[in-house]
Amino acid sequence: MTDVKVFFDRSDLPILVPVGTLLSEAARLAGLDLNQPCGGQGRCGRCAVQVTEGEVRRRSTLRLTDQDVADGYALACQTVVEGVVRVVIPVQEKVERRLTSDRTAAEVQVPEWYSPQKQSVRRLWLSLNPPSVDDQTDDWSRLQTALRQVGVGPVQASLPVLRRIGPVLRAQNWQVTALVDQEAWDCPDCPARLIDLQPGQVVTDQPLWGAAIDIGTTTVSLWLVDLLTGRVVAQVAEYNGQIMRGEDVISRIIYATKAGGEQEMQQRVVETINTLIERACKRAGCQGEQIMKATFTGNSTMIHLFLAIPAASIRLAPFVPIINQVPTLTAAELGLHMHPEATVDCLPGVASYVGADISAGVLSSGMAETDLVTLFMDVGTNGEIVLGTREWMVTCACSAGPAFEGAGVANGMRATQGAIEEVWINADNYEPHYRVIGGSKPKGICGSGLISLLAELFMTGVIDRSGGINANLPTPRVRQREGRTEYVVAWASETATAEDITITRVDIDNLVRTKAAIYAGYTVLAQNVGLTLDVVEQFLIGGSFGKYINVEKAIQIGLLPDMPWEKFQFLGNTSVRGAYFALLDHQQRKRIHEIAGRMTYIELSADNQFYEAFMSAMFLPHTEMQLFPSVAEELRVGSTGGSG
Repeated sequence: MTDVKVFFDRSDLPILVPVGTLLSEAARLAGLDLNQPCGGQGRCGRCAVQVTEGEVRRRSTLRLTDQDVADGYALACQTVVEGVVRVVIPVQEKVERRLTSDRTAAEVQVPEWYSPQKQSVRRLWLSLNPPSVDDQTDDWSRLQTALRQVGVGPVQASLPVLRRIGPVLRAQNWQVTALVDQEAWDCPDCPARLIDLQPGQVVTDQPLWGAAIDIGTTTVSLWLVDLLTGRVVAQVAEYNGQIMRGEDVISRIIYATKAGGEQEMQQRVVETINTLIERACKRAGCQGEQIMKATFTGNSTMIHLFLAIPAASIRLAPFVPIINQVPTLTAAELGLHMHPEATVDCLPGVASYVGADISAGVLSSGMAETDLVTLFMDVGTNGEIVLGTREWMVTCACSAGPAFEGAGVANGMRATQGAIEEVWINADNYEPHYRVIGGSKPKGICGSGLISLLAELFMTGVIDRSGGINANLPTPRVRQREGRTEYVVAWASETATAEDITITRVDIDNLVRTKAAIYAGYTVLAQNVGLTLDVVEQFLIGGSFGKYINVEKAIQIGLLPDMPWEKFQFLGNTSVRGAYFALLDHQQRKRIHEIAGRMTYIELSADNQFYEAFMSAMFLPHTEMQLFPSVAEELRVGSTGGSG
């Protein structure tokens, strides 16, 4: 057999290999690493390289477009050399995910529309005429007059602030800086609130701090913002401390009804927020007491528990929350480690299960400004969905449960180091290959890994359409243990826990129920306005979990509808971004209020269509296979031994 040279751009010397050698093997012999998370089956597309010279033969072009092939790209694990070739290896993907964000603020672009004149908090330098025998105006009235002269409307102040006014004015010879929060500075009659009266004249370029905070069921995220520039200086996140008392909103509501439960739930989330404030301020070199305003989003339950407002009515018919439009509060009222008088603005929600996180997400996703028929979904323990355009919007929520966040699955875990985040199964021998966050030994499987695993089990025939495990497969990976059938993803010798990582029929049923609830939710929402999913022009997915969903795998299990991949956009945490917009600009805050008021809420629990749609979706990918033609075709090709 003839030997030929393979030149890799990352190696000084060529490697000599026989004709017919896989490019991946040539790279290995050259001491070069290629990502092959599917074990070299040609299914993941992560080992793509570019052949710039020479002849190769591609066994498969899965994951490659015609243009990719024309440009010389090939899957190294599915391509053999036919002669002397030159190969460029792209920068290899490195996946390392941490919950507590270490991202730089440069990742958040300040909106083009922003200017310091748009936000509500301002520092105002005041020089007052001191009192005299001839002018015995009281201090508060004197201060109000000075504030009116610089454009402040009717101003209010809390008792702690009123107590400070006299001593500060006299100690500073009647020259002070007032910190004022006024909704609209071009409105002289708009009410204002005096946050603080500070000694002397503050340096004008000193940052004026604000915070945008999303209280998620699983994760709390905080962006620390300089209101003078609009720049996000720090981004931090932490698990919601309430998780210890319930993985989902219903469990937390029930716990909150116990004696002392309401106060404990508030304390837990406030402690989480205060931890994030301390962490963000340490990065920015400031103090929590310097934060003058915070906007909050979260689902309705999270906002109620944050405020220690009884949430029991949310889960009981007719499912009505205590409040959707929360009045402005102060940090001191909630025990937040900000300036005691800092404005706390909880953004408006829509209904019991569609909260401020969705109102804010619709704004930041751009859905409220588009003519395209859009389906917006925030994937989490409570699947919240909006369908419409800038002219109309309907919304609903489905109780998805926390299965895709690792709960309800024996070896499930959150997306932290040691979590299996993607799985590939060899259809010939049913052996799995997986990728672990951080590259360490696995501890369990996170949400994206569970979606990937469920799809692979189905597409390779390990499980049937109802989720039943085929116990007759010729592989030790499928076994009976303690009266149940399970599939072994990782043997104990491979794991960080020294225990097998498995998935059982019970786990699979929980995952299928979750995906069925989500699919039924947006299907019924469309039916309620006389539409079918094929008219949807774009599918926007918010939530940090959504960023890591593999579209193909999500379609294969019936979590996402079978539509062209380019219609899907993953936007990350749209909720905290919406809170950021509202923090910067009172007009954006007003827009969120309008969005919440325009959405028509549909209660799925009272809709028989939802139950029927849910039961139909309790199969992989669905009872009606014609709704998933691409999956049907892939199964057909696989069963006949074709490629792909």
